[in-house]
Amino acid sequence: MQTPTDPKKLDLLAAILPHVAFDGWSAAAFDAAVAEVDINPEHAKTLCPRGAVDLAILYHVEGDRAMIAAIKGEDFSALRIRDKIARAIELRLHAITDKEAVRRGSVLFALPHMAPDGAKLIWGTADAIWDALGDPSRDVNWYTKRATLSGVYASVVLFWLGDDSVDGQATRAFIDRRIEDVMTIEKVKASVNGNPLLKPLIGPLNQMMGYVKAPTKVPDVDLPGMWRDPE
Repeated sequence: MQTPTDPKKLDLLAAILPHVAFDGWSAAAFDAAVAEVDINPEHAKTLCPRGAVDLAILYHVEGDRAMIAAIKGEDFSALRIRDKIARAIELRLHAITDKEAVRRGSVLFALPHMAPDGAKLIWGTADAIWDALGDPSRDVNWYTKRATLSGVYASVVLFWLGDDSVDGQATRAFIDRRIEDVMTIEKVKASVNGNPLLKPLIGPLNQMMGYVKAPTKVPDVDLPGMWRDPE
């Protein structure tokens, strides 16, 4: 069960968004948000020790939550897995309420010292998508699915930020192309695994991979993608 976000933190997020377009996810934007919200500055720093960075992370996490709710509200039963993934990515983009906030966030999380946070957020989105779609993987596929989808989603967001096509048609076509690329790779992997001439080489590797297990999720953590190792 997810821990509810402090309402004051959500108030700060709402207040900072208009400033992000001009000042980015910066200290100046955070100070402006604090000034507009009925909150003691010290309390604000307690809620957001890293200031605007924590609100940028919260903005992404709230988008994941909105996407999960949207996925649960749709019927995916008749869709192929590739179409389920494509639709989930579309729903994640639809959950974005401020494109400029994402653009500024992309700049923020591209900074070397912020890259781990950015990667963690992208992984969290991929994890949230697979979880919402009922992914049963508990072996090495748990990792490869999320790693692959992280790459797809990251490239889609960058394309979407520059997309000025009508109703985002270019982005939808790009999503389909990226997923087709992934499916081609999976077909090649299946062909290699099924080749009897390569079995002496692939067999030991697959056996070793069989020992890899998915981590155990911590049930009360507020962020998707937070895990602990099985005991």
